[in-house]
Amino acid sequence: MNPVVISLGELLVEVMRKGVDQPLSKPADFVGPFPSGAPAIFIDAAARLLGGSTGFIGVVGADDFGECVVNRLVEDGVDTRGIRTAPGLTTGIAFVSYRSDGSRKFVFHLAQSAAAQLAPEDVRPELFAGIKFLHVTGSGLSFSEGSRQACYRAIELCKQRGGRVSFDPNIRPELLGLDRLRQICEPVLQAADVIFPSGAEACILTGAATPEVACQALVKRGVPVVALKQGEQGSTVYTLSQQISAPPLAVVEVDPTGAGDCYDAGFVTGLLEGWDLALVARFANIVGALSVTRQGPMEGAPFRKDVLAYL
Repeated sequence: MNPVVISLGELLVEVMRKGVDQPLSKPADFVGPFPSGAPAIFIDAAARLLGGSTGFIGVVGADDFGECVVNRLVEDGVDTRGIRTAPGLTTGIAFVSYRSDGSRKFVFHLAQSAAAQLAPEDVRPELFAGIKFLHVTGSGLSFSEGSRQACYRAIELCKQRGGRVSFDPNIRPELLGLDRLRQICEPVLQAADVIFPSGAEACILTGAATPEVACQALVKRGVPVVALKQGEQGSTVYTLSQQISAPPLAVVEVDPTGAGDCYDAGFVTGLLEGWDLALVARFANIVGALSVTRQGPMEGAPFRKDVLAYL
């Protein structure tokens, strides 16, 4: 069966400090590798929620780290026909440290990795035969010109086949300057049916002073749905006619990496089910919350039955 939800971009493994406040500039213990990459976290979570029906387009190296990522996607039912192996290049790596204030520091090995070889030619039309949703991330737009053009081509193919586009700005200043990020995000904003920004990202994209004004500006410019992710405060959904606040689910946080990507997967799942936006947002909040309860960016991604138990 052809996938109904597709994402594309960086495939990588994450290697993280065991404890907090251990800078990457000094020797200390690591744990990992864990399969990761923002669009990969999204598609793996979506596969768990939808029971498969998902596909991914990306590039890995011919190494153990590549096997780590691809095997995890296959295990959860992701169609990996769109994943190519690049001989002679290593799979992408992110080294992560956590601070006691909840912030994180990343060192990425992406620009020189197999992930950076993603190209428009990898976006094959036959993969889009059953497309209903394409998910694009800001990181996928940022780490190489080939990846950026692949995202633009995927959007074109998705729209040609009547699919919808979701976009998580996922703005990483480490990968590209903010002015350049605004520029490369613009074509995606024009095509997006739903956007998943944080408050800071919404302000960066629009130049607005507050997240609320920024989200309203995105809706007024033609984005049908903007879902503002607010962490432990839940989320707020904006449309031209509605503003819906969805309550959070209180959990004990172990690892916050990937929570936003899992939220996105929950939201897209709810939209595919045809639920009203209040239920969609509540479902997505639960998915995002449960995802932080285990170490590793994909490890806490819940299955559908686990989420429904909290509704």
